[in-house]
Amino acid sequence: MSNKNSINLRQVGNYFIPNLILPPGEASTRLGKWGNLHKDYILKNKKVTVAIMTAESYFWRYLADIDKQATEMFDTLIEQMKNAEGVTEQLKAENQMSWVQKMSNIEARAREIVNKELIYV
Repeated sequence: MSNKNSINLRQVGNYFIPNLILPPGEASTRLGKWGNLHKDYILKNKKVTVAIMTAESYFWRYLADIDKQATEMFDTLIEQMKNAEGVTEQLKAENQMSWVQKMSNIEARAREIVNKELIYV
């Protein structure tokens, strides 16, 4: 059975239950670190939003898009911070401990920015 919003329903006893099946192609979507972090956050904190996105069949596309955006933002931020702070391959060759410390600091700051801007919103 189908209603006016094109949600497919199946009858179980006296009840009609939505068929929440991923469209072709979405079932094979694999989420990375960022997509999974955001998924966990919205499943706990934004249940109505998840229900709407699931009913309209774009929940996994949304998460895949967040994952892609976050990955690109993280990589871009790291490159920009490395350039701004002079963290180079030469530094890595000359003073490996300093390079590791600076890179760890840069990655932590980039991770914090991505979490604040895309993941936990």
